[in-house]
Amino acid sequence: MIIPTMAEKMAEGKSPEVLFWVGCAGSFDDRAKKITKAFAKILIEAKVDFAVLGTEESCTGDPAKRSGNEFLFQMQAVTNIEVLNAYEVKKIVTTCPHCFNTLKNEYPELGGSYEVMHHTEFLKTLLEEGRISIEGGKYTGKRITFHDPCYLGRANGVYEAPRDLIRKLEGELVEMRRCKSNGLCCGAGGAQMFKDAEKGEKEIYVERTEEALETAPDLIATGCPFCNTMMTDGIKNKEKEKSVQVMDIAELIAHAKDL
Repeated sequence: MIIPTMAEKMAEGKSPEVLFWVGCAGSFDDRAKKITKAFAKILIEAKVDFAVLGTEESCTGDPAKRSGNEFLFQMQAVTNIEVLNAYEVKKIVTTCPHCFNTLKNEYPELGGSYEVMHHTEFLKTLLEEGRISIEGGKYTGKRITFHDPCYLGRANGVYEAPRDLIRKLEGELVEMRRCKSNGLCCGAGGAQMFKDAEKGEKEIYVERTEEALETAPDLIATGCPFCNTMMTDGIKNKEKEKSVQVMDIAELIAHAKDL
């Protein structure tokens, strides 16, 4: 699977339909790389004309901003914006809600205005346009609960796209008691992923995993690489690895299609 870069497309005098913003997790974390590959396979299957920045992509600056380093955030953001604008990028798709939120809502005031979509939104669009089909098969009757990423749900109001995709997989969608606008953070946002836990009786990811397990799921579906890590850690903490899987929506679709 060879994915072209924007530089290669530009050299050919072409402008792709979308830029796939991979993100730090999707580029470097071994677990998140599987999500990246699954989504890329779906895009190829759907014959989407897309490209990545490759080595020209840098962190959006989200962790720096959330942890209070506005100066570093703006340095990272302006560097990315210069690259994106040089390629005249119009549409960006990303599998990370943190990148999604930052690119969509915080880059415009620094000179970077783009149409930005989360991969679940884009997958739903491909489905509606008939560019991909989703057959349940492997997930028919499976109990699937969806954990709402903070920067996808409460920050941007995207709740139904991932759920619609789960329903298309013919899984039984079972909601946690705290979901959608009342969803509970997995504990990774706000740069918390990169710091030691504070004193307390229970970590947030354990609390959230317990809520997920209350639904007696076969699968916990996520739409964020950080949420995926935290929920996977929670399943390990509860010693449920053999009975409950944690998978990204893109992985579910790719698996269902044998990609």
